Formats: sequence, C-alpha cells, structure tokens
Amino acid sequence: MQTELILDAKATLGEGPAWDAKTQTLYWVDILEKRIYAGVELLAQLDDLIGCLAPRKNGNLILGLSGAESRASFVDFAPDSSRQTVLAALSESATNRVNDGKCDPAGRFLAGTMDMNETDPNGSFYSFDGKTTQTLFSGVTISNGLAWSPDHKTFYYIDTPTREVKAFDYDVSTGQIANPRAVIHFPEPLGWPDGMTSDMDGNLWIAMWGGAQVTKWNPNSSTLLEQVAIPALQSSACVFGGKDRNELYVTSARKGMSEADLKKYPLSGGLFKVVTKVEGMPTFEFGLRKKKEERILSSFFFNHQSVFVSSIISLHCSPDNPTNGEFSTTVSRFSTINTRASSLNVCECHTPHFML
Repeated sequence: MQTELILDAKATLGEGPAWDAKTQTLYWVDILEKRIYAGVELLAQLDDLIGCLAPRKNGNLILGLSGAESRASFVDFAPDSSRQTVLAALSESATNRVNDGKCDPAGRFLAGTMDMNETDPNGSFYSFDGKTTQTLFSGVTISNGLAWSPDHKTFYYIDTPTREVKAFDYDVSTGQIANPRAVIHFPEPLGWPDGMTSDMDGNLWIAMWGGAQVTKWNPNSSTLLEQVAIPALQSSACVFGGKDRNELYVTSARKGMSEADLKKYPLSGGLFKVVTKVEGMPTFEFGLRKKKEERILSSFFFNHQSVFVSSIISLHCSPDNPTNGEFSTTVSRFSTINTRASSLNVCECHTPHFML
C-alpha cells in the first residue's frame, strides 16, 4: 500500500478525522491551533480547543470543545455560518480537555477527556444521546481511539499510556458497556496507540504516535496483521472514507518533535491517504433514530448478517414538518444486494429521501 500526501498542513496536532458520506467530505481538526478542516481547505478558526468532531444528521457538526470560559462541552456547529450552540456542558477540571470522540451506530456521541499534562488519570469517558450525558467510566489519562465491531456488539477503546486496546460488550440499544478486557498490547518499538478505526472484516487500524505508522490488528487473536508506513513520526488518527470506503485517511502532528525529528520527518503534521483493499466501517452520524425508522429497518435487516434485498426502499418526509416525516415505501428498481445491515448509517427525516 502506498501512502500519499494530501495536504502538507504542518498541523501542530492534527487529529479527529471523520468522513461525511452524504457530502463525501473529510473533516479533521488541528486541536491546539483550534482549526477545523474540510479536506484540504481550512473551514473554521475557533476560539476553543477542538478535541473531536462528528457529522450530524441535520448537516451540521457536533464538536467536543475545551475553553477558558466554556470549559469542556459538546457543541453544535453550523459549517456555513460557524454558529455554535452548546448542547451539553461537562463537569471537568480546568486542567483537562476533550480529546478523541465519535458517534456510535445508534447516533450517540462518545468522547473522552484527558489531563493536559498527560500524566494523571483525571479524565473520563462520556456518552451523550442529545439530552443526557452519561459517564461510562473515569480514571483516564489520555482518552484516545474508539471503534466498533461490524456487528456493533463490541466496543474498542484506547487510553494511550496503557499501551492497550480494551474491548467491551456493547449494547447499541442502550449505549451501555460491560465486560472490559485487554485484547491488544503494544510493544514499545511500535510507538504509542493513538486514534483508531475498524473495517468490515472486524480488524482494527491504529495510528501509532511516535511510530510513523498505522498498524492493522485482528482483535480476536491479538495478531498484528500489517504495518503501513506514514512519513510523519507522530501519526495520530485514521478513518476510512471515499466512495467505496476503502481509502484510509491519516492525520499527524508536529507536537513534541525535536529539530532532528522534524528534519527526518519534514511532512509531519500532514494529512495522508492510503488506498486499501478493504472496506472500512462508516463514520456514524449524531442523532438517535426515531422509532419509525427502527421499525422499518428491522423489517428488512436482522441478526447483523448479510441479507438479500430485492428492491430499493425510499423514505419520504413531509415537506411541511421534516422532523415528523410521513413514511412510505416505494419500489424504485429491482436488483439483488448483498450488504451488512450493521454498516448502514441511516439519514434522518430532514433529507428528501434515503435509499436502503
């Protein structure tokens, strides 16, 4: 696999890549410079540290912010106007900030906090459903990568100083976790585990801070399957995107590098792309599904197995009240599709229609 430089951004702390399938846009952040990027373009310059982001079903973004006035919070961000609306405030120490986060398959926003000195286990890991914020666990030092298995039944998590990936049983209907266990341990020469994503085969792809690489693992056997060289010492996070979700986008950083390191890795802080031979898991959107959506989905997809559908189903919304749409099914064409139900990311009713 070849690694391609997409943007020589020289980001101080490039992080948090998220793929918006609706617009085919890669969003990512430079945390310490308080910047949001859309692909190779600078989208916004904010006043607060931006730990993470995820696309919303309404077309906006949800951000995890940390600032002197707002402390730590989850915020709705409108890309067109840069308007910010606080959705939830977190009870965090002034020495902590929000770090990595993303949405679960049901549309909750999960994000963790970290000690800005990177020494004390003062951080926590949160789940936000749009109304209530729940602390899933505490005692975190540097909350980092998170990912789900293709059947959504296993959640994977990284607290970087532990040099481990932990797995939890995950109940996607409630957002509850259980049965924590270490499934991967990283030897020191590989670097520190940072951001993480997963593919449709159930493997984990993990950016290695200080390792100039992304590593691919089978979490069921704890086997290192592949190492992808990245010409940036501080490889920080990765996500699958592109039309076929086979393109792995990798962020990186210049933070903590010596002059000698910068001379050896001059592209550090850049954004990279690797075309793989696998299909990645999608970036899930923020916003819990409506009950009617769940009933429609359950009629056609079950048990998280590959199933065959003989028609394409469209969901139509009432133009007068797009948040309370009228649901109907129409056969638009006949074909046979082999797909995994668990990989679908359902659009909310404000869109004109969606097709399963």
